[in-house]
Amino acid sequence: MNNFADQNRNSLNDQLTLESSIGIQLMRRSMIVAALFLTASLSVAAEPKPKPTPASPKPAAPKTVPKPAAAQTPAAIAAKVNLSVFPKMIKLDTARDYQNVIAVVRRIDDVTLDVTDTVQWTLADETFAKLEGNQVVPVADGETELICKFGPTEVRVPIQVTRSTEKLPISFEKDIVPIMTRSGCNTGSCHGAARGKDGFMISLFGYDPAGDYNRITREIGMRRINLAVPEESLFLTKSTGKVVHTGGKLFDENSVYYKMILEWLQAGAPADPSPPPKVTNLEIYPPQTVIEGEGSKQRYIAVATYSDGSTRDVTNLSAFMTNNETSAAIDASGNVIAGSRGEAFIMARFETKTEGRQAIVLPKNLQYTAPEVKGNYIDQLVGKKLSILRITPSDLCTDEEFVRRITIDITGQLPTEDEYRQFTNDTGSDKRAALVDRLLSRKEFSEIWAMKFAQLLMIKSVNNQVSYKSAYLYNQWLTDKFARNVPIDEMVRELFGATGGTFSNPATNYYQIERDVLKRAENAAQVFMGIRTQCAQCHNHPLDRWTMDDYYGFAAFFCQTATKNAEDYREKIIYDRRKGEVRHKVTGKVMHPKFLGGENADTKGKDRRMVMAKWLTSPDNPYFSTSIANRVWAHFMGVGIVEPVDDIRVSNPATNPELFQALGTKLADYKFDFRQLVRDIANSQAYQRSATPNESNKSDTRNYAYATVRRIPAEMLLDCVSQVTNTKDKFKGLPLGARAVQIADGRTSTYFLDTFGRAERASVCDCEASTDPSLSQALHLLNGSTTTGKISKGKIIDELLRDGATIDQALERLYVRCLSRFPTEDERKALLDSVNEAPDSKQGLEDVFWAILNGREFVFNH
Repeated sequence: MNNFADQNRNSLNDQLTLESSIGIQLMRRSMIVAALFLTASLSVAAEPKPKPTPASPKPAAPKTVPKPAAAQTPAAIAAKVNLSVFPKMIKLDTARDYQNVIAVVRRIDDVTLDVTDTVQWTLADETFAKLEGNQVVPVADGETELICKFGPTEVRVPIQVTRSTEKLPISFEKDIVPIMTRSGCNTGSCHGAARGKDGFMISLFGYDPAGDYNRITREIGMRRINLAVPEESLFLTKSTGKVVHTGGKLFDENSVYYKMILEWLQAGAPADPSPPPKVTNLEIYPPQTVIEGEGSKQRYIAVATYSDGSTRDVTNLSAFMTNNETSAAIDASGNVIAGSRGEAFIMARFETKTEGRQAIVLPKNLQYTAPEVKGNYIDQLVGKKLSILRITPSDLCTDEEFVRRITIDITGQLPTEDEYRQFTNDTGSDKRAALVDRLLSRKEFSEIWAMKFAQLLMIKSVNNQVSYKSAYLYNQWLTDKFARNVPIDEMVRELFGATGGTFSNPATNYYQIERDVLKRAENAAQVFMGIRTQCAQCHNHPLDRWTMDDYYGFAAFFCQTATKNAEDYREKIIYDRRKGEVRHKVTGKVMHPKFLGGENADTKGKDRRMVMAKWLTSPDNPYFSTSIANRVWAHFMGVGIVEPVDDIRVSNPATNPELFQALGTKLADYKFDFRQLVRDIANSQAYQRSATPNESNKSDTRNYAYATVRRIPAEMLLDCVSQVTNTKDKFKGLPLGARAVQIADGRTSTYFLDTFGRAERASVCDCEASTDPSLSQALHLLNGSTTTGKISKGKIIDELLRDGATIDQALERLYVRCLSRFPTEDERKALLDSVNEAPDSKQGLEDVFWAILNGREFVFNH
């Protein structure tokens, strides 16, 4: 191992002759690193960033405080809890309609109980509706109320009944397609696959009902349906298992699904005479549950609202899912059974809509006393969630930890010795807030965020497409915007509406870097709304609300941008040609520009890009402010409220929905001033917590009970190494001494930056810039030239020993310089012994310096 390390060291020092002293020095340095790991006061675990999976914390250690008293009788419970009935309004349209109802109580400790079978249900007037168990069905047109009584508590739910004598025929699109979706027929693993299955193909999750109708009723000589003997139709006999079916038995002959399909076949399997109303909204009830005790149950219901204003109970037609079977398994009927402690997201899909609700599972009789929540609105919302989870947050970090953490996060650099001493010697009660303000006024803050958005905008030179000059000017334009604190909404509008030359108006390079119309639309949605629409290019998104109509309608905003040559062959002219259309991939229909999740846009005689940009940054768009705020939050907290930050969808929910919305609202209220939001985050107790977990929160990774330990990003880490070694780097197009975060062209890199996960800027995915630790990173720090070469070149040890300074004083200054703290007594003793064993004190201190730079505490922000 030593020979291998020596050879690496030799090759990196111009192939000098191998000397035994180098091997001895490397061994001594490795022993120092080992000693530091054993004696360090802070142990930093080199683990990757938590993945976007539900947190399943283990039961917390019991507290000495007794558990909250749980009332035993319904009357006693009702006196102390809130009773809710869902849905809060019942609309029964036509004779076929019905509505399931559920009743939920929330105890004073936030635990919810399904009391649907315990409460007393009555109708104010049975002339218009009647009760069949927990189901309300129509009798005659009119209005009445459903009355729910639980002890002394009473809740009344309005009921409206219309067209009670009208029995609508079974609709293929409204009834039959949902049955296939719920039964799994049109999933990607069955007949919804690209090539179908067993010779039968239908559209994935029913995105093409007209095509599905033709394939079911017209293919293979009507074999799939038998209108003479409907009961013998393969469409039915395979589903019930009467005929061998690869997918197995899907439902019984006495099920509502069998009866609906049979009625449709007996009517002649008609196509819908006209397109039925579209589902505009899907609601799942209850909105949030906190279930106590393994084996406890909670039923869910789903209600769809159509474009004609009608509603429908679609519980038995929805496909229910959970993202955490261990904590909250759900059956096909929407009944959740609690498992081990944790969080889950319960989802239901009906037609093109997917919605979900948060479910938290706690152990029975968990003893817990919620601590007092202090701090700003962030702390109130984080504290509320931790209280529901029965998690106690860690204490606040020390001043030494804070000054290093916040300086790295805001400036990408370490605090200098003077800055460290100024802060730690300050006795003011507001010194942390004052430090945040000082750091936010520095240009380095702007450079970090310009770098981050340069990655997302893929700023780099591309052969015969984007020159280095264009990339450089584009990056400078971006940096200038952040330096002048131009609001992000204004910046985005200028970016999308850019016209002119790629030199004279650098923002136009947005359209030159990516020329494909569909990719432009995808990138815009992912970067500025955190939405990945790619799946909807070929089919409706299986795990989100986006349809193919949404995809091609949004792409239509970008199809009229054109490029022509300028006088300088390296420059291009971007302009709006006011013609060009996007066609739907399946129907071939020309798509009118349509806002994502919104209405068709009025673009007649207008630049479509500007119409889109105005909507994108307006209060009418619910995705922009929350997405940008979530990116800011993730930078400072190590993990987004939605993670990954650019994959915001129904099936990847926010861990704290209230906080997610609050941050977006605040950013909009601040008129998209980044610095204001950063102040809120940096001054919160959630940000300032220690990175050391306690027994209660050690298994939690997504609720900010303690600070997330984060490896410093590649560019910032190289800048930190250069800073503490007092050395300068040279990058293409930049003067000697420029920082790595200032690199303009994504194609400019170094071995160090590549090894430590610098983004290649080949896509807009946030995942391109990786901070996951790896063995190659450790080997590069141990054997590469970055540390050893910079230590020798910077001559910091000579400076520390100047003017008769002692070894002990030099050690203290090294620690403050690199780690923003003094060495512990154990570290001091071990390092002094190592220095004394070296050939001379300078060599010994250089070994210590090398060991510190190789330590996990230096590489991680904690």
